[in-house]
Amino acid sequence: MKKIKFMALASLCFILGLQSCQNDEATIIEEEEAVAKKEVSAKVLQKLADAQINTKDVKYVDFMLPDGTFKEMIELEGDVHMSEEDILNLEPVSASDRNYRTNNLVSQGKTITIIGYTGGSNALSTKEQTALQWAVNNYNALSGVSISFQLTFGTDYQSKDMVVYHNPSQSGAGGSAGFPSNGNPYKFVQIYGLDNYDTNVVEHVVTHEIGHSVGFRHTDWFNRASCGQNQNEGAGSIGAIDLGGNNPEDSVMLACFSSGEDGEFGADDISALQIMY
Repeated sequence: MKKIKFMALASLCFILGLQSCQNDEATIIEEEEAVAKKEVSAKVLQKLADAQINTKDVKYVDFMLPDGTFKEMIELEGDVHMSEEDILNLEPVSASDRNYRTNNLVSQGKTITIIGYTGGSNALSTKEQTALQWAVNNYNALSGVSISFQLTFGTDYQSKDMVVYHNPSQSGAGGSAGFPSNGNPYKFVQIYGLDNYDTNVVEHVVTHEIGHSVGFRHTDWFNRASCGQNQNEGAGSIGAIDLGGNNPEDSVMLACFSSGEDGEFGADDISALQIMY
């Protein structure tokens, strides 16, 4: 069964169709190449290492925002993004401090305002909007969980706690997000390359990335076995606190997904959310 990484390692590229835009196109390409060539400093890598976070394949990327503008971010673990400032503020931890759950969580009892973006080239397709609705319904249907989601669709994302949008410039298939901070979920949830997958698979990807945004690590963070790898993402000061469970193969939070996903929580995902919230 084909496995798909949530964040494909690929450079961003843009194709502008109007001849009058050729100069702008050249400028964009030069800017992208500059970001792609920018090396992560030894200071940043040391900060990650001191925080017990895997430094393999750490790189700068142009992270697309819903309005089509870009923000320079550093990519970790394939589908997690942090600013350089966030990394430089990480506290060092020893290897013996490794656990099995994210330290940062959303404030208990919080109603998370989430918007599915519907503007321009970053708009969610009809299928992606349906998948987002299904994913939010699944989160809201859980008993014994104090957080909930209030979903709308539109373009006014600035005031929302979280925005889910399509990135047409990212190759591969999957999504990306980040981790909570200051009691709030990570705001920007991207999905991409899912046109040829059914709605259940898209639901799975959206559920997975929302999971990161509210504090989930990858279920197989310590070896990424679902991707056919043996690579430890590192626990670090981000945390990887054990939430228990006996059926990790059913988790929506495995690092890679297959084309046969049903989009539903596994039993361990549900119990983990009940423990977290």
